[in-house]
This record gives sequence, C-alpha cells and structure tokens, in this order.
Amino acid sequence: MMRTTTVLFVTVLLLVVSSVVNSCPPSDRAALLAFKAALREPYLGIFNSWVGNDCCHNWYGISCDQQSRRVADISLRGESEDPIFEKAHRTGYMTGFISPEICKLTRLSSITIADWKGISGEIPRCISSLPFLRIIDLIGNRISGDIPSDIGRLHRLTVFNIADNQISGQIPQSLTNLSSLMHLDLRNNRISGPIPRSFGRLRMLSRALLSGNQISGQIPGFISLIYRLADLDLSRNQLSGPIPASLGKMAVLATLNLDANRLSGNIPVSLFSSGISDLNLSRNSLEGNIPDVFGPRSYFTVLDLSHNNLKGSIPKSISSASYIGHLDLSHNHLCGQIPSGSPFDHLQASSFVYNDCLCGKPLKPC
Repeated sequence: MMRTTTVLFVTVLLLVVSSVVNSCPPSDRAALLAFKAALREPYLGIFNSWVGNDCCHNWYGISCDQQSRRVADISLRGESEDPIFEKAHRTGYMTGFISPEICKLTRLSSITIADWKGISGEIPRCISSLPFLRIIDLIGNRISGDIPSDIGRLHRLTVFNIADNQISGQIPQSLTNLSSLMHLDLRNNRISGPIPRSFGRLRMLSRALLSGNQISGQIPGFISLIYRLADLDLSRNQLSGPIPASLGKMAVLATLNLDANRLSGNIPVSLFSSGISDLNLSRNSLEGNIPDVFGPRSYFTVLDLSHNNLKGSIPKSISSASYIGHLDLSHNHLCGQIPSGSPFDHLQASSFVYNDCLCGKPLKPC
C-alpha cells in the first residue's frame, strides 16, 4: 500500500514539475496580462482565452518558442478568417494603446497588432530594445507620434509596416541601419521631411511604400543602389525636383508610382527602356516631350503620364511596344495625330482629352 502511494505521489510530482517546465515563465504571462489591460475589445472576446498559468497553451494569438517556452509571437489581426470573426459576422474593433509592458517579452520575434481601427497612443519607445524582433506590423490603427528614433537597432527586422495610422515626424536616419529590412510600408500617415540620403543602404529592401504622406525634398538618386527593390511608391507626397535617371537602371524595379507630387523637369529616357511595367508619373509638373524610345521590349500594364506639362506629339514607337494595358496621356499640351494600331485601337477618348491639339481616333478626325 505504501509503495503504491509513493508511486502515485512521484507521478503527480512529475506531472506538476513537467507542467511548470513546459509553461511560459510567469514574467511573460504577467507582461501579456499588462499588455491586455491597456486594450479593450468589446465584440469578439478574443482575450477570453487568456486564462490559466500557461500563456503558451491556447492563448489566442500567442505563440512560444518550443525550447525556451518564451513568448515569441503576438499575432492579433482585426481582419481575419478565424472562426471567431466569421461567427460574429464582423471585423474587429479594439481601443486602448500598446503598453510598454510588451517590451518585457524580450524573446519576441514578431508583433502583429493590425487592422483594429481604434488602437491609439504611440509606438512604445522601448520596442527598439527587443533584439530578436523580425516583424512589426501595426497597419490599420490610429497610432500617432513619431517612429522611434533608434529603430535602427533592430538589425534582424525584415518587415516594418505602420501604414494607415496617424504617425507624424520624419523618417529617422537610423532606419537606414536596418540591414535586413525587406518590406517597408509607411503609407497613409502624416510623415514629413525628406527621404534620408542614406536610404540606399537598405540593400535587402524589395518593397518601399511611402505614399500618402507629406514627404518633401528631392528623390535621392542613391535609392537606385537598392538592387533588390521591385516596388517603389512615393505617390501623394510633396516631392520636388527631377526624377533621377538612375531609377530606370534598377535591375528588378517593376512598379514606380510617383504621382501627385511636385516633380519637374523632363522624363528620363531610362524609365521607358527599363523593366518597369507599372509606371505612374501623373499629377506633377513634368515637361518636355515623351521620349520616342519604345520597342518590342516595352511592356506596360500601366503607363500614366496625365496631368503634366508634356508637349509635342505622341511617339509613334509606342505602337511597337509588346504590350500597353492602360495608357493615360490626358491633361497635357500634346499635339498632332494619335497613332493607329495597338494599343491605341482599344483606348477610350478619356486617355487623350484636355490636350492642346490632339486629333484622330478616338478623338475628332484630323
């Protein structure tokens, strides 16, 4: 009888020890609960699962490292296909702020707190002290304040997405120290000031999306040093000066959106003999002629040069392009006959209106 009791006691003890060993540390659990206390989510109840001692087990949006049992990932997205959202037939809405207590989770690899619409406050300054952080995704909230000035300390960071918020201030110089950064999304904020001249140091960057801000100054030619860059969107800002010709010499650049700025000067010939397939230069103050350099290698899904001060005739070489899907030359000072054949035979009059003296199909006969 005593032997049976001893075996039972040892078994229970082993189970308790195993449970403690396999649980997240109490300090991580406390940090998560303090993080939760700063937020209010009244509709879906996503925090109802944050109970018990083990924050690595069935806590919604929390993942832990298998070996250390430290919290590694926070993934809370307000627009999701998760059954919680589908059952409620709604997207998420959360208010409050991101508590600095999150910085006590020193093994964090990713922070995704996205699309909650009502989260305000600032990005915690201490976030740049998390050495293992690879992903920061805070898109679609109401976060304000500046980007932390020492964000460049996060040498492992590959994704920095703070789009659709109310972030202000300038792009900090230290951001160009993010040597692993691949995806930068600052769209639709209130960011002002220039693009740092050292932006070209972001050699791993493949997407740079900075549209819908108040960024001013000139486009640094050093951006062309980012040989992996495929998408560059600087539209709807206050950029001025010429378009650097070096942008047309980038190896993999496929999308270049510079529309709705204050750019001036001639359009660089290099942009039309490059690999860029989506080119939007509309709503600027560009002048001169449209370069007559199109050929069989020219392939554009979008070519928008509307709302500028371009003059002269439409280059006949456009007809030799392998493909042009959408072409808009409206609101310029172009003159002469619209060329015939592809792509002109499938374009609407809206692509050519409000020029000085264009004629021919689809406009009035010459």
